[in-house]
Amino acid sequence: MQISKVLKALLVSALGAVAINASAQEIPTLQPGILAIGSDLTWAPFDYYDKNVPAGFDAELMAKISKGMGLTPRIDDTRFANLVIGLSGRKYDVIASALYITPARAKQIDYVPYLKTGGSLMVLKGSDFRPESVNDLCGKRVASLKGAAWVPTLAKLSSDHCVPAGKGAIAVQEYESSPVAAQALLSRAADVQFEDAAVSQMLIKQTKGRLEITSKAIIEPVVIGLGIAKGNTALATALEDQLKRLKESGEYQALLSSYNLQEPTKDDIAAAYAGK
Repeated sequence: MQISKVLKALLVSALGAVAINASAQEIPTLQPGILAIGSDLTWAPFDYYDKNVPAGFDAELMAKISKGMGLTPRIDDTRFANLVIGLSGRKYDVIASALYITPARAKQIDYVPYLKTGGSLMVLKGSDFRPESVNDLCGKRVASLKGAAWVPTLAKLSSDHCVPAGKGAIAVQEYESSPVAAQALLSRAADVQFEDAAVSQMLIKQTKGRLEITSKAIIEPVVIGLGIAKGNTALATALEDQLKRLKESGEYQALLSSYNLQEPTKDDIAAAYAGK
């Protein structure tokens, strides 16, 4: 009876290993057995280094997803502005870097939506300038992550509203990383920083309260997606299957809660693709 139980356990384990190996072989990746992930590891709490090890929401999520695929995750640290270029150049299989879904990017890559966040306006603690919305940014120097989705929005607001109204143009100053943008704000080289809401909270903690959020609500809520090469439906399906598995097990919801993030609704996703 004992031998039967042992044999049964071994058989289940072997079948599980075969299923994982078969699954890994069916998923087209640039390197067999490896899921290469492009990520800008300067954007805590989504993506950053913790003692030289990739950490943050995306690193944790992709570790779970890769394990379910039977693949080993390899995160390639790439600056945000070069992520889409790197994906198109086949440097990695997927982008997992808090990449906002926009109509312009959707023409270049495919997405697997998985998060919802938005923007905040941040100033020096105690500053007399206390913007609550983007309409308050006319004539101001705005620090931002280079290539951020809101940069074109600010440019349009500046040309269509600020300048015609005689309020002065919005001077968007783009930096290679969010911490560098925050340093510009701290050194008074910028008047305000437009930043992701979760990242803003992290920067406030990192600067020990020297910065503060003045916007009263999430600005332009956005949906975040995993980026994959156009037409790579096999990988897209595999990623979607793993997200479904994590949601059914409750692991995904627990991860969202630990980072104070939200899951996008179908309406949120449709609005993101439509640019609304």
